[in-house]
Amino acid sequence: MHKFAILSYMKSLSLSKPHMLIMVGVPGSGKTFFAEKFAETFRAPYVSSEKIAAIANGDSKSTEALSQYQIEELMKTQQSIIVESASDTRAERSELTRKARSNGYEALLVWVQTDPVTAKSRFIKDSKAISGNKPSTDDFSRLTKRFTAPNSSEKYIVVSGKHTYASQAKVVLKKLSGPRAEISAHTIAPVRMQEPGRRNITIR
Repeated sequence: MHKFAILSYMKSLSLSKPHMLIMVGVPGSGKTFFAEKFAETFRAPYVSSEKIAAIANGDSKSTEALSQYQIEELMKTQQSIIVESASDTRAERSELTRKARSNGYEALLVWVQTDPVTAKSRFIKDSKAISGNKPSTDDFSRLTKRFTAPNSSEKYIVVSGKHTYASQAKVVLKKLSGPRAEISAHTIAPVRMQEPGRRNITIR
């Protein structure tokens, strides 16, 4: 009989009120990396305007319309969702927040911060991998200038785009968790002999 077994625990994120996590940050900061990992960890719906743009052949109007439609439909489920769509300006974030609240959601900005040199390098590398065309430094500067940092009137949390996903997730989970929140996370780890019906779950 084996003393240890490798188990993969089911992942879930159960909050007293559904949340819309809105990804915020300059191009190349690491928004997509965190959003994809977090959505996978907690099996949460993820709205990505970048992925929608690829389907819409880069048509900006269609991308925006499809993104908003997907957000509106997903909110009918009353499940927490992650949104990486138009959120560069306060006006765009205000509209997303208004839409969230009108549908019974709590909006939380997840501001991913990374130094400019790293962000630019990632942007050029990742954008080329997606589109096949190498973006210019001017493209990065133009998109960065469009970004308006969140202010004190907005509800946001800051995570480092250079930290590991586990560290980033801990910061977000700490913000989301509270007296009425129940969070179970995923880990793959050796399971030692313990009392029947009990298990330990940790985030590493």
